[in-house]
Amino acid sequence: MRNADIFPAWGGILRGRRPFLSIEITRECPLRCPGCYAYQPEHLGTAGSLRQLSDFKGEALVAGVLGLARRYRPLHISIVGGEPLVRYRELDVLLPKLDSMGIEVQLVTSAVRPLPPAWKDLRGLRLVVSVDGLAAEHDRRRAPATYDRILQHIAGHRVNVHCTITRQLLQRAGYLAEFADFWTQREEIGRIWFSLYTPQEGEQSEERLSSQDRQAVLGELARLRTLFPKIELPDRVLGGYWRPPASPQECVFTQVTTSISADLKTQITPCQFGGRPVCAECGCIASAALACVGRYKLAGLVKLSSIFSLSKKIGDVFSSNGQ
Repeated sequence: MRNADIFPAWGGILRGRRPFLSIEITRECPLRCPGCYAYQPEHLGTAGSLRQLSDFKGEALVAGVLGLARRYRPLHISIVGGEPLVRYRELDVLLPKLDSMGIEVQLVTSAVRPLPPAWKDLRGLRLVVSVDGLAAEHDRRRAPATYDRILQHIAGHRVNVHCTITRQLLQRAGYLAEFADFWTQREEIGRIWFSLYTPQEGEQSEERLSSQDRQAVLGELARLRTLFPKIELPDRVLGGYWRPPASPQECVFTQVTTSISADLKTQITPCQFGGRPVCAECGCIASAALACVGRYKLAGLVKLSSIFSLSKKIGDVFSSNGQ
């Protein structure tokens, strides 16, 4: 296997470039979802939680995000929040500009307000709607972004549904199958993604999965992906959930991603979750997808995750020197 076959067009990674950029575009959100990592007290380390940070609006926000895009030259930008649709007017200006720059954009939203019709014409835009289980559970956790509103607001668009599996969703047999069946039948849905809830160190919450929960979930997902073709869960992702990276330094996704918070300058560390995530219980779908790449050994000797870690350090040196 050639190196180029592993990461096509990603030669820049080995020269200190990180091709993924994640931006918390606003600190505002009309939801109060239990377990949301962005609003945990230690999300930004000494800077506190996302709500304590300053953020931008209007032309300043558009200019700030475009400035980050020019500085980091990413292949892909993930726009998160807060709730990105709080800044839908700015996104109406920003998204076409990023599209014209050839940058792929993934926008993660609760679909609390209608998705603008013009966004359907942006070829490089992927819309991801977060849904926390079936209607009864989701509406209780994510009001005002209820099922009824989501179905109205995504009409005419093509979106992916993303569900983070928490312990509450495992209390009834067949629950995940019902979820997959409901969303599979919606013509607006392209793919169904599942993540596992990632806790913080010392956390004792209703969301946190036990080791037995995790094993049961992964077995169930392996079965469901054969029944519902819209579930996107390749072997490499399932394998990444079974064996997550032991630390941020071994996580390829972390090594190739720069995460910036709403003031457009504070970096979120050690990964997009911030705080002190429990890597042994990581359920990040992106981390799982790239875990197998990190374990591939060049010439059978050196793991790629080690090279990415070194590359990131070299890139940080060049960045601090303004090069």
